[in-house]
Amino acid sequence: MPTDLKSLSEFDLIRRYFAERTPRHAAVHLGIGDDCALLAVPSDRQLVVTADTLVQGVHFLPGVDAGDLAYKALAVNLSDLAAMGAEACAFTLALTLPSADPAWLEAFTAGLFALAGQFGVELCGGDTTRGPVLVVTIQAMGLVPQGQALTRTGAKAGDGIYLTGCLGDAGLGLQVAKGEWRRTAVDTLPRFNRPLPRLPEGIALRGLASACIDVSDGLAADLSHVLQAGGVGATLDWLRLPFSTSMREYIAATGDWRLPLSCGDDYELCFTAPGNPASIIDQVTQASGCPCTLLGFIEAEPGLRLLRHGTVEVLGALGYRHF
Repeated sequence: MPTDLKSLSEFDLIRRYFAERTPRHAAVHLGIGDDCALLAVPSDRQLVVTADTLVQGVHFLPGVDAGDLAYKALAVNLSDLAAMGAEACAFTLALTLPSADPAWLEAFTAGLFALAGQFGVELCGGDTTRGPVLVVTIQAMGLVPQGQALTRTGAKAGDGIYLTGCLGDAGLGLQVAKGEWRRTAVDTLPRFNRPLPRLPEGIALRGLASACIDVSDGLAADLSHVLQAGGVGATLDWLRLPFSTSMREYIAATGDWRLPLSCGDDYELCFTAPGNPASIIDQVTQASGCPCTLLGFIEAEPGLRLLRHGTVEVLGALGYRHF
């Protein structure tokens, strides 16, 4: 980011770029401007809380578009709420900046409030500070009816395994952004830069899904969390996996069939559910408008397997690792 805006105090920055631009939510009774925010939680609701930190050089590339960064920082948190079946209501923002550049802040807040406005989520507090590297931390809060939160536990043998949307496009978008894949797939860049959190889909899964998780670290890694939590296993059918045209072109050209199973940042919902697959897919699609695909089934034998070209392969440690 370029030159500092020397005359801008922390409180001026908060007021000018954040407090005056945030959407409002009825659950927030006191927002930006006091020592703490006050949120009202109805007696028939539970509060759902999540947080994520994005660090320059670790989670995003230097020189990333400020609007894309802000959008994605909020999106990854809203995706966690979606995986719990929650309605998003508020979030806080802690921002460490090497400098306070007005053009950068304008772009950042435009991206942030584009997504916040889409779902009516209020920025209710946070912190700004100066530091050597750009760091964005967001904590998001949502509400879910008592006893209806979706969790990673609960998958049983015989349950179907489902995924919203397409698989692996964000990972392909990252390769495009880094210049490692140039043939096509420019259409996958928005999937990497500005993933859409599946909040309506998560709400539609209340009372339907036996377990749910958002695909942040890769399908194989995240589904494995569900399997471990439930003490079960699964076999996925390669022919069922939902790939975009760009992903199919990539696999055909490179032979790299592991990328869509291991790449992170898709932020689709992977869930399990008992019952007739056609009925479940119809319910989710009708309620949310998002395509939904059956990937395979939960099994009693632990482990994650893939049926591909007539051969069952054990999927090992695929996916993003934080440490």
